[in-house]
Amino acid sequence: MHSYFRPVSQQKIAGEPRRFFERKRRSKNAGVCAFVVVVALGSGCGTTQRGSYYQNDGPPDQVPNDIASTPDATPRVELFLARVNRPYVALGRSYTPLTTDVAFHQRGVASWYGKQFHGNRTASGEIYDMFAMTAAHPTLPIPSYVRVTHSRTQASVIVRVNDRGPFKFDRIIDLSYAAAAKLGFAASGTVAVEVERLTHAQIAAGQWRGAGVEPLNLPAP
Repeated sequence: MHSYFRPVSQQKIAGEPRRFFERKRRSKNAGVCAFVVVVALGSGCGTTQRGSYYQNDGPPDQVPNDIASTPDATPRVELFLARVNRPYVALGRSYTPLTTDVAFHQRGVASWYGKQFHGNRTASGEIYDMFAMTAAHPTLPIPSYVRVTHSRTQASVIVRVNDRGPFKFDRIIDLSYAAAAKLGFAASGTVAVEVERLTHAQIAAGQWRGAGVEPLNLPAP
């Protein structure tokens, strides 16, 4: 994700957390996520001085013409990764990830992260692909599948959670650039959303199929 986090068991020996992106970034490669003494989280949507995304992050240099047509993630039942579902600390706050297959609903602000972290490792150890339908969440089990619905247009996407973050107090989820573009907020950087986790039972029963809707053609606020 866009900031270091530390498993609780390693807090006393871990180094100082990386500064949050509203502050001056000192290393272009500091976003790699891996469970080491200090675990880096490879994500970083959010806001620059213009309010669209974090400092030094942004959209790809060349945006694919069909980015808004990227297929949703295809949910499947996956075992949780114990190493990334342990309690941890990020920016002085403690987080306790869920470790069981439970329903989860949340409303709040979504943001996205892009080229600064493209190709770096996520908290799960997978490579972040800004053109894939993925997301970061501070406490959902990794991996998980969630439906993210744009509160205003009711457009929705399904993404796979494989990373940790965001750690800004007013954000609940960080989406990949592709997911943000598909939901229609890549330009604005943030948007009000509803997040619904798909349980293993829902996935096995195929209850997620056909649930997405197309965005409404509403005037800009």
